Amino acid sequence: MKALVYKSKQHVSIEDVPDPRIEDANDVVVKLTTSGICGSDLHMYEGRSPVEAGLVFGHENMGIVDAVGSSVKTIAKGDRVVLPFNIGCGFCFNCTRGYSSACLTVNPESAGGGYGYSGLGPFPGGQAEYLRVPFADYNCLKLPGTPGDEFEDDFLLLSDIFPTGFHATELAKVGVGDTVAIFGAGPVGLLAALSAKIKGASEIYVVDSIPERLQKAESVGAIGVDVANGDPVEQILELRKKHVRDVQNLRPGAGDKMPGVMCGIDAIGYEAKSDDKPGRDNVGHQRGTQALENLIELVNPTGHIGIIGVYFPQDPGGKSQDEKNGIYPISIGMAWNKGITIGMGQAPVKKYNVYLRDLIIAGKAKPSFIVSHRIPLAEAPDAYEKFDKRSEGYTKVLIKPQLHSN
Repeated sequence: MKALVYKSKQHVSIEDVPDPRIEDANDVVVKLTTSGICGSDLHMYEGRSPVEAGLVFGHENMGIVDAVGSSVKTIAKGDRVVLPFNIGCGFCFNCTRGYSSACLTVNPESAGGGYGYSGLGPFPGGQAEYLRVPFADYNCLKLPGTPGDEFEDDFLLLSDIFPTGFHATELAKVGVGDTVAIFGAGPVGLLAALSAKIKGASEIYVVDSIPERLQKAESVGAIGVDVANGDPVEQILELRKKHVRDVQNLRPGAGDKMPGVMCGIDAIGYEAKSDDKPGRDNVGHQRGTQALENLIELVNPTGHIGIIGVYFPQDPGGKSQDEKNGIYPISIGMAWNKGITIGMGQAPVKKYNVYLRDLIIAGKAKPSFIVSHRIPLAEAPDAYEKFDKRSEGYTKVLIKPQLHSN
């Protein structure tokens, strides 16, 4: 079959690789109808995450079941399914507690496994024509409809980005009426904004430097905050003044002591840029903790921060020896003094995907508003190059193996 294969830093290609097959009685093989290029794939593409040549990329996958192992009970040939990016067994200590992102069975290297990703086990990815799925009864989420229908792109986002955005709001403990600040308007940040809206947040601020991404955030009811206009924390505090005056002063003793937000989400991670040089043409140098520092300053006492942006334990592209080893200094004293709780880590997709699927079917959520490009598999290497350069308009790229290049 054809698949996208990693060759070296910033070099991927479409090659012929062996067809996947049933290797265990609990496997199925899926013929892929859509797969996604994730911002996390760029970490490997850029050489920021250790990866061996020959790996097939792709952890966002959906399609039609083509072959079924003899022990699979609930999945049949012809079923339409979407697959969580984190592979779980369903029966280990962590999976039974809802933490399929830290499965203790599937990956001999560490807790947690996934498709086509550095350190997540021996599983090829799905930027290809077919994919082997282990522990299929647990990992396959059945979908209604047929390939290419109005839900195709929405359903694909159940593999990772929509549950990850929702998990960010869980980490930040977003509830009805809460005020939320999200740093980063990439796909995860945008779907965190959608999730915060679904959960009933009263105010949602989304910080970024790319105008079209901020426009997408505003399309779901968020308030865009452009770092080109100055310190994002100061901008949000200024935007909140009226609300503080009109609402918080009705609470005895509140006054102007809590003009920040109660919930903050870091959807950027270690690739954050310093905001000490305002202006779109003066993007600061990389400062891995910039978004987190902004949130510690902005979040009110007793508030919550969710870190969904990636921080790797090893980063060959780190700017210092500490960063290369995943060590980042933060203002822990300020966070402690405020009593801020901080949650972090990969989303356990299985915990949310069935509920988010039903929101999509009911017309309550349309996560595919983030999709910017739909391409055939043959055009994926070019898409990686453009996505890596943050080319204009590149927000979310979906690969359609059945399409053909023009």
